[in-house]
Amino acid sequence: MNRSIRPRLARLTGADRGSVSPRPTPGDGATRPEGAEGPAGPDGPGVPHGPSDDSDDAGATDDATAKSATDEAEDEAGDEAGDDLPLPSRRTALGVMGGFALLAAAGTLLGSDLLHPPASTVDGDYAGETVEFLIPLAEGGGTDTWARFIGTQLTHAIPGSPGFAPTNEAGGEGISGTNHFVSSARPDGTELLVSTATTVVPWLLRRQAVRYDFTELVPVLANGTGAVVYARTGAGVTGLKDVVGRSTPLKFGGIAATGLDLTTLLAFDLLEMDVDAVFGFEGRGPVNLALQRGEIDIDYQTTSAYPSAVKTLLEEKSAVALFSLGQLDENRDVVRDPNFADLPTVVEAYESLYGTAPSGAKLEAYKTVLGVTYTYQKGLWVLPETPPAAVELLRTSAEKLGASPAFEKAAAKVLGGYPLDAGADLRERIAAAYTVSPEVREHVVQLLTSTYDVTID
Repeated sequence: MNRSIRPRLARLTGADRGSVSPRPTPGDGATRPEGAEGPAGPDGPGVPHGPSDDSDDAGATDDATAKSATDEAEDEAGDEAGDDLPLPSRRTALGVMGGFALLAAAGTLLGSDLLHPPASTVDGDYAGETVEFLIPLAEGGGTDTWARFIGTQLTHAIPGSPGFAPTNEAGGEGISGTNHFVSSARPDGTELLVSTATTVVPWLLRRQAVRYDFTELVPVLANGTGAVVYARTGAGVTGLKDVVGRSTPLKFGGIAATGLDLTTLLAFDLLEMDVDAVFGFEGRGPVNLALQRGEIDIDYQTTSAYPSAVKTLLEEKSAVALFSLGQLDENRDVVRDPNFADLPTVVEAYESLYGTAPSGAKLEAYKTVLGVTYTYQKGLWVLPETPPAAVELLRTSAEKLGASPAFEKAAAKVLGGYPLDAGADLRERIAAAYTVSPEVREHVVQLLTSTYDVTID
């Protein structure tokens, strides 16, 4: 069945359905055909027909048996005289009901074409439409906050000012909801997928549960972030030189090696740092607190958390900032993060430690993962079958939104000082960033399995 049919049908009310079901003729024994509820899920349950009214099916009452012979004769005469205008019969009622049944079947087959016109998203106007975001993570988190903010702003910027309907489908580290989007979303430009590093890394690792491919989806916009690696001075770290050649490895606190932590692990790998990792923390906030208690020696914090989590520690000289993870530019070079312009990148840190520029598989793996987890950390995507005109309207609306001073001011906290990227060349840049070579994937998997004892399912 066409993917656009089921969500549209679910919008009918019980009254709408009941209006096409004829009431049976008294005494004919006919009943109203029963509807069936649709499958549960994000499309919503189908709306059943109203219950049949058995009271209308009752036969003649006892009063009919008390008719006089005269009454019966008059009835028979009336029947004969009324042949030109016959009363409704069982056959007539069934015929009418059959007609309605055919109409109902046709409506089901044609779906949105009869009951709800298809979304008109190729005429330069989204008036009367609703833009739906599928957020594959739980409500209240950073990605959810970002998606709801962007969705509210974007729908006001799209011509026609469509409605906005965010839906959270958490579970399976974001894989379940993303799988559902690619299998059931409408390819008309009204349904968009929200992505983040949590859903990108499983795709990069080719985990068995993943049924989506970011190289096949079409990006509408992207937004990045950054991070800084810092260490506890109580662990004997005063600068970069103290993170290599150690007699005692630094203890790193992580959430999961196959999530956003992966980029930092690849930085450690590139710099050949002496680090032992402990995973299982519930967030970077708890890791930061563990570092302050001396339980963890080295950590990273993203741009949005850095001012409150790290700056005070630096001022107290209980911690030292080592390097930023940097950003990936259009030439796939690692450059300084504009939000941490005074800190060296991982590449610059390598040059400082070893006197030469890094190269080889370790560098390529780091650059690839940096691009998809930080430079293009969050994004909005549509299915590849989406009409180009609808994609372009969404993209240009996002581009104009990102250039708005009012939006820039409102978005300062949510976007963390990183631009809303919806340039004309976005699709080409995303395609380059999301190109993962077999060598890079092999290196990442080998690092996870051999160094961190992680099994890729």
